[in-house]
Amino acid sequence: MEQGVLTEVGLPIALFVIMIGMGLTLVPRDFREILVAPRASFYGVIAQILLLPLCAFVVASLLNLSPALAVGLVVIAACPGGTTSNLFVFIGRGDLALSIVLTVAASLITIITLPFFANQALAHYQDTVEVIRLPFLRTVGTMVGIILVPVMIGMTVRRFAPGFAGRAERPVSLFGLVVLVGVILLLVIQVGDQAEELARQAGLPALLLNLLGLALGLGVGRLVGLSREEAFTVAIELAIKNGTLGLMVTLTLLESSEMSVPAAVYSMLMFLFGFVMLGYSRLAGIGAPEQRIADTD
Repeated sequence: MEQGVLTEVGLPIALFVIMIGMGLTLVPRDFREILVAPRASFYGVIAQILLLPLCAFVVASLLNLSPALAVGLVVIAACPGGTTSNLFVFIGRGDLALSIVLTVAASLITIITLPFFANQALAHYQDTVEVIRLPFLRTVGTMVGIILVPVMIGMTVRRFAPGFAGRAERPVSLFGLVVLVGVILLLVIQVGDQAEELARQAGLPALLLNLLGLALGLGVGRLVGLSREEAFTVAIELAIKNGTLGLMVTLTLLESSEMSVPAAVYSMLMFLFGFVMLGYSRLAGIGAPEQRIADTD
């Protein structure tokens, strides 16, 4: 399907602005978390860039998804956490510094890993008759331009104009949410009569992927020695994805509306799971003083 100007130009520009917003929240000392809590940082990044994409391959194969939906599921799984994850961690009284570090670190690393996993999925699931490949160098260049550069711009603004950065954080975050909703609506219009069927097909895979992300955070995170706050934070980072990035890759670089459906469905489900996690944080006493004492015993 031929892509319009909004998808080809507007979506990358919008993502650029959103990533500036991420940079506006950062100062160099935030990265001390990597040294303060290396286990949590290391596991959180590995879970995002390696374990969850592998889970997507398993889900796609077990459910025998169509090639387009399988590739789309792997793409959204390979995306880093979104800026909204930091808000959910904050409200849920998780480890905010760890959340910021994981969001930024995974965003930078996925400049390489996202195109790698996308191409692996394309090679594995597509028919050999008509093979689509994600242009690796172009994708890396695009990712650098819409992730690394704007984050650096945002951090520079925060460094020299902290007042402006503080005032701009909320509007930029709201802008990101509006863009995500707008792109999902545009996608529904583009796929037309197929929207309901594709959403039905992608619903269960997106649901399972989200549940697996939460399990990797809350369950496996605790098994590898993370505190409840850290495990909760990793779970949120795995659940609340940068859906706008997933849609940009599938719509702009892969030029496939059908491949974009898992990212769109996941992006809608993830907020539901985010609110469920906030309820869990209250019931489990995440961030409460007595919980911190218990975790250090």
